[in-house]
Amino acid sequence: MNPHGDNAASKTLPLGTTAVVTDLHTGKSAVVSIKDRGPYVRGRIVDLSPATARKIGITRDEGIAAVKVTPLRVPLPGGGTMQVRRHHQRRSPQG
Repeated sequence: MNPHGDNAASKTLPLGTTAVVTDLHTGKSAVVSIKDRGPYVRGRIVDLSPATARKIGITRDEGIAAVKVTPLRVPLPGGGTMQVRRHHQRRSPQG
């Protein structure tokens, strides 16, 4: 997993899935690609690259946060992808 890229690890989403991860506290989100398996800690649903974690407001000191993971495109077993939903970037009130 590239620590500088927008990627993540998931135990349940297929590799190659594109998803939106939203921090439930900050409301910030980022689009990621599932590139790896994990996390292997009970109760955790996704591991984010450090760059993605910073984008959505998770600090190094916090390390973990409550997030929502919304798949956008999921690869199909026989090839191709299925678009699950469209992503509309929300703008903050500051611009």
